[in-house]
Amino acid sequence: MYKKILLFFTLGLFVYACAKVPLTGRRQLAAIPNSEILPMSFEQYKQVKQGERLVTNTEQGQMVVRVGNRMAKAVEQYLIEQGFENELKGFDWEFHLIESDQINAWCMPGGKVAFYTGILPICRDEAGVAVVMGHEIAHAVASHGRERMSNALALNGLVGGLSVAMGERPNLTKNLFLQSVGYAGELGMLRFSRRHELEADKLGLTFMALAGYDPREAPVFWERMDQATAGGGRPPEFLSTHPGPDRRIDQLNREMSKAMEYYNRSQQ
Repeated sequence: MYKKILLFFTLGLFVYACAKVPLTGRRQLAAIPNSEILPMSFEQYKQVKQGERLVTNTEQGQMVVRVGNRMAKAVEQYLIEQGFENELKGFDWEFHLIESDQINAWCMPGGKVAFYTGILPICRDEAGVAVVMGHEIAHAVASHGRERMSNALALNGLVGGLSVAMGERPNLTKNLFLQSVGYAGELGMLRFSRRHELEADKLGLTFMALAGYDPREAPVFWERMDQATAGGGRPPEFLSTHPGPDRRIDQLNREMSKAMEYYNRSQQ
């Protein structure tokens, strides 16, 4: 009986708690309001900053912040022009570089971005950082973390919302959140995650172009990523649930003509 009730409740969530991803129009589950998930995101990001070694007063650290702020400004302006200003309500952008050999980067809901120094040799320069930054910002703009968290709570029978879940099973809820935003390793939902990654690639290509970074650098970056991680056994966290480089490069090339229109406009 309980399983049937849970099934009907979950189906109800899909019917009554859906949203649309801005610019792509894909429908997504949004059972958790930003008023609940953003405070949790900000607190977790604060804890990450306290527990990690931040790289600030270096050229690389300043580059990450510079690229992030430039892209956030361009994305905000574009979304407002397109009528999606509500999607950024409650955002509080932050960009930090963390000292770590991990080839990784992530963005928590609300625009809380972290790069690891291990990915910078593959980025090489500002354009490479912009490829990754656009991708990570896209996760936040598309509310992928909220969507993953909504699904994770439903799959684990935590159907009373985020605040109720924190009260009933705080450790599980916290772990589900960290997994949902890509901070805690593999998500266990590979097909679902790959859909998000391809969507973030598509949006990220547009975002970097809007900010005046040449989108043609995106497939070049993924070629470098492929070469850097070839033959290394288990892929880095940045690739652990991601589509293969060939697949994402093909998609990026298909989207390139539109991205170049945005880029050429930004150069005028």
